[in-house]
Amino acid sequence: MKKAVLSILGIIIGFTGFAQQSFSLEEAVKYGLSHHSDIRNALVKRQDTEIEIKEIKVAGMPQIKGQFQYTYNAIVPTQLLIAKNFNPDAAEGEVVKFKFGVPWSGQVGIAVNQLVYDATWLVGLRAVDTYRKLADQNIVQSKTTVAENVSKAYYSVLVAEERANLLELNISRLDTLEINTTEMFRQGFVEKLDLDRIAVQKNNLKAEFNKVKNLIHLTFQLLKFQMGYDVNKAIILTDNLKEQEMKALFVSNYQEVNPEERVEYQLLKTNRELLDLNVERFQKSALPNVFFSGTLGAGHSNPQFNPFERWFGSSALSLGVNIPIYDSGLRKTKIERQRLNILQIDNTAEMLKNSFKLQNDQATISLKNGLESLETQQRNLDLAQEIVRVTKIKYQEGVGSNLEVVNAENDLRQSQTNYFAALYDVLVAKVDLDKAHGKLIIE
Repeated sequence: MKKAVLSILGIIIGFTGFAQQSFSLEEAVKYGLSHHSDIRNALVKRQDTEIEIKEIKVAGMPQIKGQFQYTYNAIVPTQLLIAKNFNPDAAEGEVVKFKFGVPWSGQVGIAVNQLVYDATWLVGLRAVDTYRKLADQNIVQSKTTVAENVSKAYYSVLVAEERANLLELNISRLDTLEINTTEMFRQGFVEKLDLDRIAVQKNNLKAEFNKVKNLIHLTFQLLKFQMGYDVNKAIILTDNLKEQEMKALFVSNYQEVNPEERVEYQLLKTNRELLDLNVERFQKSALPNVFFSGTLGAGHSNPQFNPFERWFGSSALSLGVNIPIYDSGLRKTKIERQRLNILQIDNTAEMLKNSFKLQNDQATISLKNGLESLETQQRNLDLAQEIVRVTKIKYQEGVGSNLEVVNAENDLRQSQTNYFAALYDVLVAKVDLDKAHGKLIIE
């Protein structure tokens, strides 16, 4: 019986371990980069780009079409002709009726069309690599956004969990203090008011603890959403806040922002390249294009239904040239519009460079201020812990009041809250700084 129970427990533990997947911050980001819907859509768009490129290429390849048609002319068309064309003795103005055609006719054949030269098509072929680059950069942009959101959500969970742990510890300390104070009350050393103060503080801590527990659930849901993970499944975070704190304190020595490392700037440059190619395409549309076509087929005519006889072959080969002569200024208008779009992109590029510098300055200042605030809050937290320790000793020895202990506990709780708020600000500022320098993800 004991073995059976152990086996069942082993199965349950194994199933639980399988159901709950563990993630470090790096693993959570990697999971998000593989499963988030935005990235999957970007990858689908990349595949669509390849198909679009294939469409451009095959437009200049041979096009072969087959045709078969069999027709019953229920009423054969009738025409009037001058009778003198056939009979010199016919009266002036006399006409005769002729039926042109037979009731049954058919047509079968095959046609080949081949583009020989088209300057606009050649420009399209040159744009192939630029299209691919644009699709790849869109993927990188989606990955950057996902990495940023996953990192910030991961930090939110760590901070919320640590706050819950400390609140639980504070409640446990108050439980101990309540037990000791109750005993002192029974012996007549303290008033009931002292017990009431502890009860009020403990109730407040429990209420705050419940709020933080609900916040943990919400932040977990947000993290799973940002990762593209099933929100109905549980996950475990393996990183702890202390490790992340040490990583944040190790600040990269970033200097000026290099716009070339930002995917937003890369996308802008790629779009400008496409506009340049578009201008060239419109310009070269003024050149003639050359095409070749060939047909091979047979026609059928028969006064009676018999599709197996009276077929007559036909064939033709053509070399054609389309020469643009006058388009009422349409081509010029299109080129002017593309050049205006290029001018807008150039203006946007300058603004983007300035925004990168502003983002870098903001993130750098936020990180510097955050580190200074974190250091201050760490000192305050150490002092608050020492004050709690001393006031408890004084209270137990009868030289301090219960109110001092309660106030010290409140100050400690506030110091803990302030510390974690400062730590979260530092972690977020580090993410923003990495993003400002295009270092958030390493391809």
